[in-house]
Amino acid sequence: TLRESDDDVGSSAVQIARLSARIEELTEHLKLHKKDKHSRHGLIKLVGRRGRLMKYLQRTNPTKFREVIGTLGIRGPR
Repeated sequence: TLRESDDDVGSSAVQIARLSARIEELTEHLKLHKKDKHSRHGLIKLVGRRGRLMKYLQRTNPTKFREVIGTLGIRGPR
């Protein structure tokens, strides 16, 4: 698990995991509703926010960053 403790809801790793779950949900939604431009815009914003958090985590805690991308099965920031 990516949580540091039972109370951990705000660390970068947890935020990245929550954003990733939401991104997956929206991706599935957009497969069914191809013309839903508002949700697509929201998805793009979430992906950007996750990328910024990942850059921050990579810079501040590289070990935790590698754990996060391995656990979630996502690529690093561009």
